[in-house]
Amino acid sequence: MVEAFNAVELRRIPNEVGKLIHAEVRIDDTVVMIADGGDGWPAMPAHVHVYVRDVDAIYKRALAKPLLWRIAAGAISVQEPIKKEDEDKRGGVKDAGDTIWWIATKVE
Repeated sequence: MVEAFNAVELRRIPNEVGKLIHAEVRIDDTVVMIADGGDGWPAMPAHVHVYVRDVDAIYKRALAKPLLWRIAAGAISVQEPIKKEDEDKRGGVKDAGDTIWWIATKVE
């Protein structure tokens, strides 16, 4: 999320083996809470929708491939950003954990 969405890590609480019990990141003005799966709480894919300032830039950033000097998001495209019937321009990417991130910018 840091690489793809320029998220700011707010909190990270790992367990004794390093899995996340709880974490929070801020994407623009939205706080997203996440955790790894565990006993009684299996990991599962999800659909997450967030508004960002520039959907085209964030979409490209999410699809970026790793370079030698930095980590990259490496998501795969679900839908290039397009404007449909509503006031949003929206696109989607799928991350390595199978979560689909719908990203949008209000354009009207």
